[in-house]
Amino acid sequence: MKPDVPVIIGYDAVSPLGIDLPTQWERALAGSSGISELTRFEYGPDFPVRIAGEAPDIDHLPYPFLKPREQARWPSPIYKYALLTVQRALERSGLEITPEIARRTAITYSSAVGGLDAVLEADRGLREAHKLPPPVTNPNSCINMVGGMISIMTKATGPIAATITACATGATSLAMGALLLAQNLADVVICGAVDFPLVAPIVAGFATMNGAYQPKTGEPQGPPRAASRPFARHRRGFVVSEGAGCILLARCSFAERNGLAYRTALAGWSMTSDAHHYVAPNPVTVERCIRDSIARADLQPGDVQAVNAHATATRVGDKVEADALNAVFDGEIPPITANKSLFGHAMGASSAIEIIFALEGMAHGCLPPTLNYAEDPDLGLASVVDQQQRLDQTHVLKNAFGFGGCNTCILFRRLK
Repeated sequence: MKPDVPVIIGYDAVSPLGIDLPTQWERALAGSSGISELTRFEYGPDFPVRIAGEAPDIDHLPYPFLKPREQARWPSPIYKYALLTVQRALERSGLEITPEIARRTAITYSSAVGGLDAVLEADRGLREAHKLPPPVTNPNSCINMVGGMISIMTKATGPIAATITACATGATSLAMGALLLAQNLADVVICGAVDFPLVAPIVAGFATMNGAYQPKTGEPQGPPRAASRPFARHRRGFVVSEGAGCILLARCSFAERNGLAYRTALAGWSMTSDAHHYVAPNPVTVERCIRDSIARADLQPGDVQAVNAHATATRVGDKVEADALNAVFDGEIPPITANKSLFGHAMGASSAIEIIFALEGMAHGCLPPTLNYAEDPDLGLASVVDQQQRLDQTHVLKNAFGFGGCNTCILFRRLK
């Protein structure tokens, strides 16, 4: 293998399925749902959304970096969850960012929504109590501050960038990390994404644009676990959720030189822009993104053993992804998993968490089920995995598509 091939040396996530990664993976394989009643804020009987994927509280965990006083200065939850996943990913990898390594350590960890909750809280105080915003309000709302805080915690001083591509942000952070490695601007990159969008106007806004799940008029709400239905004929939109995921990407030569274990490589990736519509995807550029990611890995579609789909459970989005997969794989699509059925749609963090689930699946030779699946004949998908499935996976495709027509697809290769 070439010494500059990007490899995965560590990762960690927090999602509605749990705090620690082994628990989340076990629950995913068991088909457990992380979706429940919405409790993040108070709402009246006319509020259109009543369920969500809420991440567990982590305030009981020790924070070597964010002490209680520091946490008070950074009230948006994106910071403590991002820092926790980075801290644990580094611990899992065994990488110590020494001053020498710090100069060649880049950061592309980002967010799609950022700390808008801090601005909204300050706005309420200003309007209702004529109270000026705290001095930390604006820094909390700067999306690039996620990477900035990671840099402060880790002392990494290499290139830093906020890879904001809406719901594809987590996947794009890896693609941009691979670019930095290829350009010899870094030896290791702290990638990933965090989002905590369960804020009243954001959630309601997704409902008014017919994105967030709502039952049919006149029908009961139903159990929360039955709401997220990717690729299903009765899909009704995505369940808004929250979470964070960190993936450490490094040059193969760097990993070997520093005694860091790895078993997966980022073999290929592609990014395209739809130039089409602010939310509706473009079938042409989506298909091209999938094809190019496979081709960049020097593979043919038949070499791919599994697909970790974007699959938000919207009518149009799932249809475009299904059509693109059918075109690329000529109707012979490998097994498909849709992790948003398990924990909802965590915006930019979704693709980061789903990448980690894909990596776990490759390591364990297993695919978690897609919950609530009922075949839609209009999609032509016969390979959606609706029960836990044993499967040896050497190559796995991950799709991620975002508002504004931001597409990122990644091809992973198992090495060991």
